[in-house]
Amino acid sequence: RPRRDRVGRVRGRVAPLLELGAGFHEDLTGVENIALHGSILGLSNRRMAELAPDIVAFSGIEEHIDTPLRTYSAGMVMRLGFSIAVHSDPDILLIDEVLAVGDESFQRKCYHRIAEFQQTGRTIVFVSHDLDAVERVAGRAIWMKQGRVEMDGPASDVVNAYRRDES
Repeated sequence: RPRRDRVGRVRGRVAPLLELGAGFHEDLTGVENIALHGSILGLSNRRMAELAPDIVAFSGIEEHIDTPLRTYSAGMVMRLGFSIAVHSDPDILLIDEVLAVGDESFQRKCYHRIAEFQQTGRTIVFVSHDLDAVERVAGRAIWMKQGRVEMDGPASDVVNAYRRDES
């Protein structure tokens, strides 16, 4: 899986899910955006075509997959983006707040997939202001305050310190 070379660079596939719609084109259909996003992640068209049925099924937007992305709700875009990210077999998954737009059922599905991902020993960088989600997902947390590390440690310790600081 991911390895570091002598200068600290990470070697491995990184799948970012940082902003709704990042890596997508609104005039392309969901299917076309799967292929586009796959190429951005460095996967071949053939590999993405193999993954597409699972991506579409996980996303739950089968009815809309052949329509342009501009017709999708924010939740539908998030569903597609998350589904592509987790099905692209990344070594490192970067998630920044995007799960907040999903409905409860899809969020549960995502957290279940994140747990499966963690059990394989892969890395997740999960950025969130949802402290309950941080405790649910993370074993370790880093609290950033005004651009610097305020605390780094077990997620529950960091979350508790943050809550004390905010009250």
